[in-house]
Amino acid sequence: MASMKKVPLRKCAATGDMLPKKEMIRIVRSKEGEVSVDLTGKKSGRGTYVSKSEQAVEAARLNRAIESQLKTAVPEQVYEDLLHAIRREALK
Repeated sequence: MASMKKVPLRKCAATGDMLPKKEMIRIVRSKEGEVSVDLTGKKSGRGTYVSKSEQAVEAARLNRAIESQLKTAVPEQVYEDLLHAIRREALK
């Protein structure tokens, strides 16, 4: 019997849902304080996750969930980048 590989779960900053890491997008704050979307999931720095849905991104924007997780201001461009990444993936 093949052993079941454990799927890494992450909590969505916006919805609080626990989802597989592959269904999330990571947002990271670097040591320099720069906030960016981390599509590789490998950038160093403090990270938080958001579900790959436009609703989750909008919820995070409204309730400032990413800002409170990363303890810093999040530029509007980061939300635009998130939405762009979600829409691009939806086209695949």
